[in-house]
Amino acid sequence: MKRIIYFSLFIISTAVFTSCSESKKGQQSQRAQGPQPFPVLEVPTRTVTGYTSYPTSIEGIVNSEVRAKVSGYVTNVLVDAGEKVKKGQLLFKLETESLSGDAEAAKANVNAARVEVEKLKPLVEKDIISEVQLETAKAKLSQAEANYNSIAASIGYANIKSPVDGYVGNINFRNGALVSPGDPTPLTTVSQTDEVYAFFSMNEKDFLSFMNSTEANTMEEKIKNLPEIDLILANGNEYEKKGTIETISGEINQQTGTVSFRAKFDNRKGLLRNGSSGTVKIPNVYEDALIVPTLSTFEQQGKTFVYKVKADSSLVASSLNIIAEINKIYVVNNGVEKGTTILAKGANKVKPGTKIKPQPIALDSIVNSFNTVFK
Repeated sequence: MKRIIYFSLFIISTAVFTSCSESKKGQQSQRAQGPQPFPVLEVPTRTVTGYTSYPTSIEGIVNSEVRAKVSGYVTNVLVDAGEKVKKGQLLFKLETESLSGDAEAAKANVNAARVEVEKLKPLVEKDIISEVQLETAKAKLSQAEANYNSIAASIGYANIKSPVDGYVGNINFRNGALVSPGDPTPLTTVSQTDEVYAFFSMNEKDFLSFMNSTEANTMEEKIKNLPEIDLILANGNEYEKKGTIETISGEINQQTGTVSFRAKFDNRKGLLRNGSSGTVKIPNVYEDALIVPTLSTFEQQGKTFVYKVKADSSLVASSLNIIAEINKIYVVNNGVEKGTTILAKGANKVKPGTKIKPQPIALDSIVNSFNTVFK
């Protein structure tokens, strides 16, 4: 039994010795090879443009709800959803039979009251009756006429017309539906969409940064100096026209912690519709900014680092202060300076103190394309 134990220990010791020998040989081999070649680049400064995106909802500049002014059953729907209409064009008709009967009765009362007035006039002139009786008859005539005009107006209200030029939205009531002025849902909506509004919100942090980046003395001047914005449609395509921010809410929504914006877009081709959705992209321009490719960095304990190349070609880690990430680059304001030589690739293959053979390369060879980033 002891022989077996001694034999096992001998085998283990031999294996450990062999492993250590091989490790030492490997290290000696690496030292013999010397520093390995790695690509390096000098940190440049460029003017870059990044974009911040926010979801948006689209509405026509005029978005008028069409409602019934009197109660009644819908007898005719004269337009369809999406149809272009003119102001004053007839859209719906309501049933008016009961109102017509009331109008005839009211008209008869007007005629009777007028006959009474005409009958009393000569009697007053001959002092047969007092002036008071005539004035009373005239008052009854005025009351009868007012009642008739009210009923006639109601009959007119049964013909529902478009309040503005624009496009018809959804038709919410069809023939036979009973509608009234108190209905929460309108008959339809008519929207003017030659120009549209894009509504979006920005959190307080983004809002402060955005406004601080715009030079002006007053909020009105800042709004005028804001850059044009882009609109990404629901299908992912970019809208051909750029928009302008027109208004900014004067308060922060206490429930959402956001500030509301309204931008205007030209829509004479009619591609945008009331109720459309999309995303607005607001540009952020960084003038003469320090640029570091993301491929040249590595993360450690929640921070981002690059390897600087010292004069003796050894590497030293440097923490970066990143202010923006745009495509495949970081915009930084601390950790490196213009002209600083950094390790371009291979940060995972080295460690601080490692000596390399610097192989200078161009920035464009690290980042595939800068066409959408650099001016």
